[in-house]
Amino acid sequence: MKESTQYLKIVEWSEEDQCYVGQCPGIIGQCCHGDDESQVYSELCQIVDEWIEVMKQNGKLLPPPTIGKHFAEKILELEAA
Repeated sequence: MKESTQYLKIVEWSEEDQCYVGQCPGIIGQCCHGDDESQVYSELCQIVDEWIEVMKQNGKLLPPPTIGKHFAEKILELEAA
């Protein structure tokens, strides 16, 4: 299993930018964008893999995983408030 699978990846439509924008909380903020949601997700996955590799090469600890921590539900709760 890739280490990147432990991190939530978000691709969402940006009204401001009029395109899909990808980010991975804890690893990297908004880092890729495009008109095709699937393509943005694929690019995001590659970027996250690369960031994790760079962090490891630089001897940095990876942030705690965001998968399995009900992160998505917490986001929805914040939006509802």
